[in-house]
Amino acid sequence: MNWMNAEETLRRAEAPLFWVGAFTVASLALWLLYRLLSGFRIWVLGNGQLLSPKLGKWAVVTGATDGIGKSYAEELARRGFAMMLISRSQDKLDGVARTLKEQFKVKTRTIAVDFGKTDIYNKIEAGLAGLEIGVLVNNVGVSYPYPEYYLQIPDLDDFITNMINVNITSVCQMTRLVLPKMTARSKGVILNISSASGMYPVPLLTAYSSTKAFVDFFSRGLHEEYRRQGIIIQSVLPFFVVTKMTRIKKPTLDKPTPERYVAAELATVGLQGQTNGYFPHAVMGWLTTKLVPMKLVIFFGARMNRLQRTGYLQRKKLREQRNGGMLKND
Repeated sequence: MNWMNAEETLRRAEAPLFWVGAFTVASLALWLLYRLLSGFRIWVLGNGQLLSPKLGKWAVVTGATDGIGKSYAEELARRGFAMMLISRSQDKLDGVARTLKEQFKVKTRTIAVDFGKTDIYNKIEAGLAGLEIGVLVNNVGVSYPYPEYYLQIPDLDDFITNMINVNITSVCQMTRLVLPKMTARSKGVILNISSASGMYPVPLLTAYSSTKAFVDFFSRGLHEEYRRQGIIIQSVLPFFVVTKMTRIKKPTLDKPTPERYVAAELATVGLQGQTNGYFPHAVMGWLTTKLVPMKLVIFFGARMNRLQRTGYLQRKKLREQRNGGMLKND
């Protein structure tokens, strides 16, 4: 009797279980299809001609004389923007401005300031006065000279002040100067260059990682505040790119040149509010935030940086010994 009751119960449950399974499979299939179509839209089709001088005649790039910043300036000039370049070295600014003017036949202006200081923004505001700014790239940034434990960072007090001023204050202040006129015209794009290091804590680069996490949160929060007014504010989180800051010299599939990275990243504007900017980096971002437990990411990041720290300090010691020997011989 009990067996017959159990068999009857199972028979009654067959249909509901079938439909639950069918619904689950269909949901997963639709989710996968959506992800594939979204990926195709972002990484193959891109955003077309969204970034053009129709947003505003001028583009402003901070940290514009090297690496990713210089590549943003070149690509935006290629698209027809007049360029306002802001960085520390007037000589380097003049060189980049001259190249852009000759190669792309666009107007260029420069402002030489040290973003490690806080008394520079009146000068920048005066330099931006009267310009119709369509794009702002908050690119300027500074990292550690080498991975180090927080309390052992050389000149820690100055290091803290400089990193906060360059990586955080500059983003807030430049946005303050540019955003009001964008909202008045109901169009404009602000690209805030964060880092994959801001996606999770990176030990021995803790202060840098934290400032880049701020840039990411600031960008995403501000985008929600102003997107209904026609403003796009994008958080850009690259992994390693061939630049002076990363000290990587040879490009690979996962470590692109700045030119390759910027070309890929600009195609995501308007499609992703938070982006790794480059398809291999997007895969790495998904793996390290969705698939791998956070504790493991932090552990292996710390391990890698400890090894780099040891190597740097050993090389430094050898250089000091060689230099000491040379002085003795002299």
